[in-house]
Amino acid sequence: MGSQAHHQLHVIFFPFMAQGHLIPSIDMAKLFASKGSKVTILTTSYFTPFLSKKIENSAQIDIFNIRVPAAEVGLPEGIDSAHAVGTPEMMEKFFKACGKLGPQLDQILERHRPVCLVADMFFPWATDVAAKFGIPTLLFPGTCYFALCGSRSVFLHEPHKKVSSDLEPFILPNFPDQVEFTASRVPHFMRHDDSTELTKLFKAMTEVEFKSYGVLVNSFYELEPAYADHYRKVLGRKAWNIGPLFLYNKGSNSDEHECLKWLDSKKPNSVVYVSFGSMANFDDEQLKEIATGLEASGQQFVWVVKKEKKEGVKEEWLPEGFEERIKGKGLIIRGWAPQVPILEHEAVGGFVTHCGWNSTQESVCAGVPMVTWPIAAEQFFNEKLVTQILRVGVEVGAKKWKRLVGDFVKRDAIDRAVSRVMEGEEAEEMRSRVKRLAEMARSAVKEGGSSVLDLNALFDDLKSAHYSSYENLH
Repeated sequence: MGSQAHHQLHVIFFPFMAQGHLIPSIDMAKLFASKGSKVTILTTSYFTPFLSKKIENSAQIDIFNIRVPAAEVGLPEGIDSAHAVGTPEMMEKFFKACGKLGPQLDQILERHRPVCLVADMFFPWATDVAAKFGIPTLLFPGTCYFALCGSRSVFLHEPHKKVSSDLEPFILPNFPDQVEFTASRVPHFMRHDDSTELTKLFKAMTEVEFKSYGVLVNSFYELEPAYADHYRKVLGRKAWNIGPLFLYNKGSNSDEHECLKWLDSKKPNSVVYVSFGSMANFDDEQLKEIATGLEASGQQFVWVVKKEKKEGVKEEWLPEGFEERIKGKGLIIRGWAPQVPILEHEAVGGFVTHCGWNSTQESVCAGVPMVTWPIAAEQFFNEKLVTQILRVGVEVGAKKWKRLVGDFVKRDAIDRAVSRVMEGEEAEEMRSRVKRLAEMARSAVKEGGSSVLDLNALFDDLKSAHYSSYENLH
């Protein structure tokens, strides 16, 4: 270790291979680099071009490629992202393949000896690999305190096993607020009674929180103070809230997407934005129901759909004559959309969301109330935070946790929820509440704000750990 190493902290980030995990990790890597750290991000060849574009002018950030052993677990060779996985069965195998990345991580850590490893919650085994070299691991769960506390409550107390049916409500045990939940909303991998890859993974994730150096949470204290306190003081986890991560390096949006020009012609708060993240995969019947519900609501909308237009092929998911009828009133975007600039546009007054944590927090920071439509992962917990604790959204009525496809929701429910969030007194109240939270979010990431103070405290900890190990070596 030369004098360079004595001064510069090297941190390695190891995010899960899905966009929702990678994007906040990139924001975090840039944040660490801005504080003088040398940063390395481990990812697969699928994400390398995307990553390179995102960090193009940062000399402090390197990218290392790792290979997912897809064929070893019976997946087609070359599958190296969660987005290439089409079925829940393939997803199981993908998680199994990720569990075999230990030897590659071992080699990288041995060669580079970073001051710490920031590992995705989906890689609980990484903590032990790093411990071999005396390297502390910070876990990154990618969600909020509320969902972390909710998951622990269900996992430890198993309230879903004490009810007579999947839809019979129970109160989440040992929880700061009285929050009603049902067994149907509990993620399958938390139900203990199956021996799938994800159940094993979730148990390991729960245990590793205590073995790791601590947990980095992409949230801000003022959003969920009772849950930040509960997680640290009652559940006894060491954690730092350092979010909203995307607010730190917000440059101006250079790629002017056509939809932003379309929004320029609309009145403030008059358009609802509809998007379900990069993993959801609704069938044609559900898409048709959304189309009909949006049309019935009479609201203007921007709707992001993961369908390519095929020339001369009739699209089953679109109601007859739908595109002609919505001209000027609704915009369908196929594929990718610039979500943050859309949410921040003054014309957008509501967001129909799957409640992935990144989307939820982006909506809060843009001051936009939500229609919550959770599908899987921890999204049903996020929904409760939005609708019951923060009171900045309304539920569309999805009741069943279903990986990739979601619970079927009818057009009337969509129409009703969209109307509730867009017009009337209740909508105005939600809007003013969420705008106050947006201001708090911006304050949290300014000098002296709660997230910046936590970040500084974390860096002080890392530096003292780094220097004491440095002294021991000399």
